[in-house]
Amino acid sequence: MKIKIRKHKNSKSLEKGFSLIEILVVLMIIGLLAAVVAINVLPSQDRARIDKAQTDIRILEQALELYRLDMFSYPSEQEGLKALIEKPSNNKFSDRYRQGGYIRKLELDPWGNDYLYERPGKNNNPFEIISLGADGRKGGEGLDKDISNLD
Repeated sequence: MKIKIRKHKNSKSLEKGFSLIEILVVLMIIGLLAAVVAINVLPSQDRARIDKAQTDIRILEQALELYRLDMFSYPSEQEGLKALIEKPSNNKFSDRYRQGGYIRKLELDPWGNDYLYERPGKNNNPFEIISLGADGRKGGEGLDKDISNLD
């Protein structure tokens, strides 16, 4: 007994591969997953920047306190935060300045702007350290809101 094997007339239909529909479905699923990840990750990045600015401000605040203990006053507004890394030349107690300064370097805020130093600060505080937020301008709401050691 012989078994006959029939060949299909349309042999192209037996070729292996993916159809256009299958590829489009996979691309749509990847797109949906990317959207879900973006929705969940981007707000976390914004919150991380705010947290970093608050941490930087606390570090600067502690360095200013150490400076005050050694030099008997906070840096003037003209000396600014730069006094934490370079000995001020016009201070009568400059011989008490800590070798190496009070911090290694002045960091920029997470949005790439300098931290502001105001002396005196608002509400009878001796100083205020400010990050201007995402917009780099005073005031603002949400991500553009200023971050200060007095908040």
